[in-house]
Amino acid sequence: MKSRTTPEKVSAKWILILCICSFSVGMLFTNRLWASPESSGQIISKRRQEQELQVLTEDCTKKQKGEENKDVTGEVLKTHKAIQSLDKTISTLQMELAATRSSQEMGSVNGSSGTSTSYHGGPPRKKAFVVIGINTAFSSRKRRDSVRETWMPQGEKLVKLEREKGIVIRFMIGHSATSNSILDRAIDSEDAQHNDFIRLKHVEGYHELSAKTKIFFSTAVATWDAEYYVKVDDDVHVNLGMLAATLARHRSKPRVYMGCMKSGPVLYQKNVKYHEPEHWKFGEEGNKYFRHATGQIYVLSKDLATYISINQAILHKYANEDVSLGSWFIGLEVEHIDERNMYCEWKAEAGNVCIASFDWSCSGICKSVERIKDVHARCGEGEAAVWNALF
Repeated sequence: MKSRTTPEKVSAKWILILCICSFSVGMLFTNRLWASPESSGQIISKRRQEQELQVLTEDCTKKQKGEENKDVTGEVLKTHKAIQSLDKTISTLQMELAATRSSQEMGSVNGSSGTSTSYHGGPPRKKAFVVIGINTAFSSRKRRDSVRETWMPQGEKLVKLEREKGIVIRFMIGHSATSNSILDRAIDSEDAQHNDFIRLKHVEGYHELSAKTKIFFSTAVATWDAEYYVKVDDDVHVNLGMLAATLARHRSKPRVYMGCMKSGPVLYQKNVKYHEPEHWKFGEEGNKYFRHATGQIYVLSKDLATYISINQAILHKYANEDVSLGSWFIGLEVEHIDERNMYCEWKAEAGNVCIASFDWSCSGICKSVERIKDVHARCGEGEAAVWNALF
């Protein structure tokens, strides 16, 4: 009996020990199972945070690169503008230096300065933005009055325009072949009434337009220190606000030759209106002129007007004024600006605002004395435009 009871006691103890061990192992295993999801959640959370940080870092990097690109572009534009401004300053200084040398040379030879450089050592010139010379003739009194009644201010308004906006407008005319003739006295009387003429040291004549053009620019440069000089005919309608705003966009350019650029045939036949006696210089018969601005209206920047003033004695004159002007700039570093707003025949018909209006068929407004008021009413910009223009 003893041998049977002893094994039963031993078994009970081992059973108890095994139960305790099993319970302990179970508890340990259960804790690990509950801890695993929590650890996985922490890992996933950390990975998400890392990804979000990476995305934010990439966004910041892209923004920084974009800002850097913008900064670089801005710096390039600033540098380009600075270079243009420097080019213009250098060009102006070169012209002034050339004018001074020319003045000294002419003074040493003739004992006094010539017309082209008389502003050196003379009275100080008035500052201006643009000087507009309206080409006119002794017989064109009605044309001048029609211009005064439309796009050109009169009296105190003309003075105010010059003082506040720097826009100078004058009818340009020379003298008759006979000194103090009735024609000259009539112009003197008209000038006393309106005070809107610039008298040139030039004998009037249709075939002397090239010479008149040179003398006008020389006289204007000697009188006004302007950024631009404009020549326009007295049968052309002009919107001053549009003209000033357009010129302001090209201020940074040193040598500007602006107008409605064209190129017509060289007329070698005699007894035609625009016959070119020197047609052989342009090559074979049937050739065309080089590109140049039409003579109804064109613009020169300060440097080019000064160049004409300095070199007028040796600038060659062709039969046509506009061809002559274009030839003077052929060998120079000049920017030709083909500004189609300076010829708006079709736009005048549509009623749109532009710089200048005239008829090609008449090289000006046909019957301008009768029609310029109608053109002004249809395509004029309004009196307030020039005063509101920013330039």
